[in-house]
Amino acid sequence: MTRSLASTRRRIALAVLAVVVLVVVAACGGSSSSTTTAGDPMILPAQPAEVKVALDWTPNTNHIGIYVAQELGYYKDQDLSVKLLPYASTSPERLVSSGEAQFGFSYSNGIAFARAAGLDVVQVFANIGKQQYLLAYRADDPSITTPKDLDGKTYAGFGTPSEESEVATVIKGDGGKGDFKKVVLDAAAYEAVYSGRADFTISASTWEGVEAEVNGKPMKYFDPADYGYPDNYSNTIIASNAWLTANPDVAKRFIAATQQGYQYAADNPAEAAQLLLDANPQTLKNPEVVKKSADLLAKDGYYASEAGALGTIDGARVSAFYDFLYDNKLLTDADGKALTTKPDWSQAWTNDYLPAG
Repeated sequence: MTRSLASTRRRIALAVLAVVVLVVVAACGGSSSSTTTAGDPMILPAQPAEVKVALDWTPNTNHIGIYVAQELGYYKDQDLSVKLLPYASTSPERLVSSGEAQFGFSYSNGIAFARAAGLDVVQVFANIGKQQYLLAYRADDPSITTPKDLDGKTYAGFGTPSEESEVATVIKGDGGKGDFKKVVLDAAAYEAVYSGRADFTISASTWEGVEAEVNGKPMKYFDPADYGYPDNYSNTIIASNAWLTANPDVAKRFIAATQQGYQYAADNPAEAAQLLLDANPQTLKNPEVVKKSADLLAKDGYYASEAGALGTIDGARVSAFYDFLYDNKLLTDADGKALTTKPDWSQAWTNDYLPAG
């Protein structure tokens, strides 16, 4: 064998040995890397499912369970990435129906009017079970003692379709005529009543009511349910049927974590209030309001549901209220015409995504 031939063979043998070593090293490292068999794509870790939630107002204690779940990692535990969309000119019902948000905060009236107009919204979680929105007037106004005293007075409202009917129903339920003046002021309605520029409004006793008391301007209330206006959900969480059908597992994980958040708020109102404050330092400037509101919601049973576990929707309650709206010709389609066929209210809500048991 010549020296050149031997040299050539040695180079070939070394090259083969190098390839074998590389293959062995790669094989040994396979258990701790994402490399797969030749020709297969690399398998990347699954990303948390993104869920957007549209708020219906500036952050307040109605939203407390969402913030608790976010701050304590309940959503993270469910492999979810939750983003809260601030309250804006586009309603949560439209954001949810269009797919720009997966969930949103709403209320019975909002859901009924949205569905009547053809929007895809479904009530999925009753975060607040007890009525909050009451007819409110200044505690120091001697001219008002019963709802019939509201005849001829000025109501500061928000421009929603059912307000006038609700106020008139309450006044008539007390023997009045149901005649009153109306000014649309939106968020300025409360200050208008406090200052005496208007006589009464519809107020959340658990938030604006607490705020008024803390600020030395206490209010008194008439509960519409005591005067013929059916009980309904003043705050609740919605989704779209299209998104729920396509993402049932994500929906169940979100609802489970959200229920956990509201249960924590019910059991630990002071701690939950602090979590809400910590998450919104630029918005919530008065800790006393937040803490008193959280305490009121927890101790007065606002989170409880007569239909079952926290968050469970009472279908009979939904149907009775929507029947009232339909019978009084308050529901209109996308063209503004009154509905002539009663919708199937069972399609407007579901408990299917709540945790079992």
